[in-house]
Amino acid sequence: MTIRERLLADLVAALKAKDAPRLEALRLVKAALQKREIEIQHQLDDAEAMALLATLIKQRHEAAAAFAKGGRDDLAAKERAELELLESYLPPPPSADALDALVTAAIAETGAKSAKDIGAVMRVVMAKLTGQRVDGKALNDLARAKLS
Repeated sequence: MTIRERLLADLVAALKAKDAPRLEALRLVKAALQKREIEIQHQLDDAEAMALLATLIKQRHEAAAAFAKGGRDDLAAKERAELELLESYLPPPPSADALDALVTAAIAETGAKSAKDIGAVMRVVMAKLTGQRVDGKALNDLARAKLS
């Protein structure tokens, strides 16, 4: 079952269950998918849908942080709920051990010696993690620590 099919099935289930918050979030995701399909003029495959979901997740993280900083805990909670829903459509992130091994392999592959070579290491690692949910900043910090 593709991400799009799963999304539509969950949308119907939320409609039948009269789950308004979930329904609203699913409709926003469906609208974002449709908008992207119109822009690129073809139906999204799973990899493209995952990339779009990753963008939506990042937006929810930023919005929740901004609302929390502004003292709007009610809106921050709503964003966090939408964030959990969006994350349920993506595969689980790789473990810390797997990331550590990938960074070590990328350092060996590129021959990186110092933090100046971080760009080459990150390109190799991110290419291997395409389609997976990874925190780029944490990955960059891990690579910098290994190169220091």
